[in-house]
Amino acid sequence: MKYICIDIGGTAIKYGIIDEALCFTGEGTLPTQAMQGGLHVLEEITSLVHSLQAMESVAGICISTTGIVDPENGIIMEANPALMPSYTGLHIADALTAASGLPCSIENDVNCAALAEYFHGAGKNTASSLTLTVGTGIGGAFLLNGRLLSGHSFSACEIGYMHMEGTSFEELAAASVLVRRVRMHYPESADSIDGRWIFDQAIRCKNEFCINEIQRMCNYLSQGIANLCYTLNPEVVILGGGIMHQKEYLMPLMEDGLTRELIAPIRSKTRLAFAENDNNAGMLGAYCNFRMRSSALH
Repeated sequence: MKYICIDIGGTAIKYGIIDEALCFTGEGTLPTQAMQGGLHVLEEITSLVHSLQAMESVAGICISTTGIVDPENGIIMEANPALMPSYTGLHIADALTAASGLPCSIENDVNCAALAEYFHGAGKNTASSLTLTVGTGIGGAFLLNGRLLSGHSFSACEIGYMHMEGTSFEELAAASVLVRRVRMHYPESADSIDGRWIFDQAIRCKNEFCINEIQRMCNYLSQGIANLCYTLNPEVVILGGGIMHQKEYLMPLMEDGLTRELIAPIRSKTRLAFAENDNNAGMLGAYCNFRMRSSALH
């Protein structure tokens, strides 16, 4: 059996066909064109589904998406209108099923990343895992005994909004904030500064400002994660997002930070890990979600 997997992000839509051995074929990306609105995005992924159906015989559609999702009814409950207008309220799953004749599941992208890590990554064989994706904002997902903690209105672990120091967790610790602060310090080079540039400066050039800014980000990440650990008590905390590819540099900073912020009995029982599924995490997690929901229905 093969399945269509689509990961809808704010800037790009990733897609591919997965088989039961977790091998992807027909992979690609296309621009989301989010500012053209939710209906345009739905039209694009419907056309994409038809194209992928023509390539392979498939048994279902697995969707990972930005926004707060009602996975029971396949609805986008909330999406930032400044980033993707009119996406909120769309019945994505029903629309794709009607267009393709295939069953469709849909889940929030961070939840999908957490499922990918639980079944096929850093969270494997754990009873409880807390996954954070650190990028433009900060997303979170918590699994207990293989089940997502969704909350009453499907918005559990919207951790980026947590209040810290008069602002939010993500306004202090997101990767985008690190980049913004460094660009402000080097306005003449702002257009060329991204996460890679900052870590290159810190590691290769021993740039003290960049070193301090990375440390600042890790300090706030550690504080936020510690608050979550006091509440959820996960067995493992998994860090994902593009910036976490700098594992060798960040691991000791984060380990030290959690040691400072957590009391010893909790720290000694809390493992820190980095996500293992990289760019395919959303699609792989969407497939895991589809299979879990299919099993629950039978």
